[in-house]
Amino acid sequence: MNNTFKNINYKIPVKYHFLFWISYFLLNVVRWGSYYQDYWYSFKSNIVTVTLGMLLAYFHVYFLLPKLLFRKKIISYVFFFIVGLVVFYVVRTELIFIFINENVWPESQTPQRAYAFNHILVVSLIGIYDVGLVTTIKLTADWIFDRKRIENLEATQLKTELQFLKAQIQPHFFFNTLNNLYALTLEKSKQAPEVVLKLSEIMEYILYDAKEPKIRLIKEINYIQNYIDLEKLRFGDKIKVQINMQGDIEAQSVPSLLFLPFIENCFKHGTLDNNELNILIDFEITQTNLLKFTVINNYNLFTQDKKNHGIGNKNVLRRLELLYDNRYTFKTKTEGQNYIVELSIQL
Repeated sequence: MNNTFKNINYKIPVKYHFLFWISYFLLNVVRWGSYYQDYWYSFKSNIVTVTLGMLLAYFHVYFLLPKLLFRKKIISYVFFFIVGLVVFYVVRTELIFIFINENVWPESQTPQRAYAFNHILVVSLIGIYDVGLVTTIKLTADWIFDRKRIENLEATQLKTELQFLKAQIQPHFFFNTLNNLYALTLEKSKQAPEVVLKLSEIMEYILYDAKEPKIRLIKEINYIQNYIDLEKLRFGDKIKVQINMQGDIEAQSVPSLLFLPFIENCFKHGTLDNNELNILIDFEITQTNLLKFTVINNYNLFTQDKKNHGIGNKNVLRRLELLYDNRYTFKTKTEGQNYIVELSIQL
């Protein structure tokens, strides 16, 4: 027996209990009254049968299942279930005999006695039917509730993890930018005010736009351009960057801050002291709504920071896994002096 339902505290609202049992009672009255052409007897007998069946079903659902069966007390469960059936049979038989009809089984085509085997078997099957029906409904409701609860927990966990991953990027970026600004102020560079202006635009993006689950792709590209402009202010003519856009860029939305770590890596691992850093960034939207993102930069293995404190590709890949599951592909490769990142996302 699966213990999935053991800790479920879902309670079906009382109004649905009333609705179910009234409907079940009326259905039985009409069904058996029509079958035997005696609606009055069907009404009276079903008052007894349905009421006792309800009590037996609740005894099973709210006591036997959680207290015994789900705790693997099988022998106790079977014993008390049989006791419940015995009480159901005796009380039903006596109430019908006393208040309704001395013939406790007028539906039978042949005369039958109370407490005879056939009568015990048929009445017990009625009780088992009621128990089975109600138990199925209750376990189904519990399963649906539990699935929704798990989905809500997964959604909450997903949102929390995505926010955490995104939050990792933002301080990391500001830390690098403030270091750059600090260096310019030490040099009393005229570029410092421009850095402050660019930084304020980026902060506006972080504080407002990046809080949304998704953002227009064109805004994300503008954000990347601002970041590149800051790096150009720092390195000057050593930086050569080209951004290409193809397809319906304006109409697309993407998770915020998704592409920045790849751009940061270009500056972190591609910059050479005495040479230029050439970066090619390509955004393409195909007719099938596939976003192709490519970054190419000249690369030197020996310039890597051995103590890498950056967020790196792992952060982005985790976000992609959470957001797109199997609807993305990612690969990196080196071709000569170039390091290439290729990311495709089915939007």
